[in-house]
Amino acid sequence: MHVSSSVTVSDPSSFAGRRSATPGLPEIHEFLGCRTPQAWVDAALANQDIMLIDHKNCEFKAASTALSLIAKYSCHADLITMMSRLAREELVHHEQVLRIMKRRKIGLRPVSAARYASGLRKVTRNHEPYKLVDTLVVGAFIEARSCERFEAVVPHLDEELGKFYFGLLKSEARHFQGYLKLAYQYGDAADVDQTIERVRAVERELIESPDAEFRFHSGVPQA
Repeated sequence: MHVSSSVTVSDPSSFAGRRSATPGLPEIHEFLGCRTPQAWVDAALANQDIMLIDHKNCEFKAASTALSLIAKYSCHADLITMMSRLAREELVHHEQVLRIMKRRKIGLRPVSAARYASGLRKVTRNHEPYKLVDTLVVGAFIEARSCERFEAVVPHLDEELGKFYFGLLKSEARHFQGYLKLAYQYGDAADVDQTIERVRAVERELIESPDAEFRFHSGVPQA
């Protein structure tokens, strides 16, 4: 799979433009096996407090994952550079979500993790160098899906949250590309392609199948 140098995101000059124009993310749409179901979008709009709390948690987990990779693969210079930058950005996003929650008087409370990330990791191999490659591919899918979900809800949100989520599109797309580029750098291209196909099938099932709870990366919420 070719990894381009950038993902195109349309940039209307006003939020009104953002509400009427869906950001262009063709590379991410091609990478993912499906689009977010409308039922998830409807649930997100009806449960914005949970969406924000879980989003905050996801940003923190993304930073933690990046730092864990730096610690585990301490001789991989390009990985360290990319993950260090990613961890800083994710922590900034974490703080930004916290500020939005505070303005909206959404209190902090425990929210269980979605099945999504653990479901993807079930298909990763446990021996190196394949474990690293699979972990990077899973990371690419998580970032790509996050970007696609921001895109899905942006047209329906109020101005403050819509602007914020629209602003995250480029960083999430860049993180997706970074993970994928590292996977091809540290792995065999044919093996990475096969891994993408394997993870894509599992990811699609997780997104399209019924899910007991609404979360940022949940499947179709059960009625």
